[in-house]
Amino acid sequence: MSQDDIETHKDILAKLLHQTAEDHHVAYKATDGVDPDWPIWYAGHLLEQSFANLLQAKLLKSDLIYLLVLADKMQQLTAPGASWERWYAEFFIQRYRK
Repeated sequence: MSQDDIETHKDILAKLLHQTAEDHHVAYKATDGVDPDWPIWYAGHLLEQSFANLLQAKLLKSDLIYLLVLADKMQQLTAPGASWERWYAEFFIQRYRK
């Protein structure tokens, strides 16, 4: 996969992650988007949106929940001011796209 392909793929994943955040906020409008179990909701939504297919990976919902929590903790630790969507996209690409 060329560097341009990787960047394009990262953009697609980042947009999907951003849309998931928007959808989550709408779903939890009554709490202003506050949801301590957000990784569970995100995992289900992302899988419904073909997230695993975009990564060409087989992901169980439990795997994706774990990876979302891990990505969140790592991003907060290593790049707290970074665009989380792009950081997460890179996180997943590094693990699944060869």
